Amino acid sequence: MIEIPTDIPADLVPLSWLVGVWEGTGVIDYRASGTHYEGEFSHRVSFSHDGGPFLNYSATATLLGTDEKPAQQLTSESGFWRLARPAHDAAPGPGLLPALAAEPERTAEDIEHLRTPEGGFPVEVALSHSDGVQELYVGEVNGPRIDLGTDAVVRSAGAKTYTAATRLYGLVEGHLLWAWDIAALGQSLASHASARLAKVS
Repeated sequence: MIEIPTDIPADLVPLSWLVGVWEGTGVIDYRASGTHYEGEFSHRVSFSHDGGPFLNYSATATLLGTDEKPAQQLTSESGFWRLARPAHDAAPGPGLLPALAAEPERTAEDIEHLRTPEGGFPVEVALSHSDGVQELYVGEVNGPRIDLGTDAVVRSAGAKTYTAATRLYGLVEGHLLWAWDIAALGQSLASHASARLAKVS
């Protein structure tokens, strides 16, 4: 059962089941450039909101140590999740530009107009990685499931080759399950990592 917080903006209701801190473990299994990357990692993910029509997101992961190798901190992520909707004068930005008009409080009925023919809601996710990669994902949230695919990827000069990705999130028996496929290091899109997380706060 999905519990909807009473203090959340209407725009975030379709994403409200994500709000909280999730912790657990996952596995890496990816082959590229003659190397098989594999191992188990601990993972912590946080979704929060501060009253705006978006979720704040952060995630950290640590490759668990073995007898042969010590634990290793992996790439961290931060970013924003929101429902996709057309640009309008009541939205601030770009940059620090203020809104040109006041926007009335949005209602559940307003959000319902965003529903897709498939029954879900369009989603945009902007993520920045500590290794110099930035991603813009687009996709759909449909109940306790979110499907995302990269619309754009930007890399700094020092970042490793990474060209596309898909992500799947789902709420299953109270746990957050996710899978992340990537196209990186010259390889085409393939399974890369997955995890099962429990809500801790």
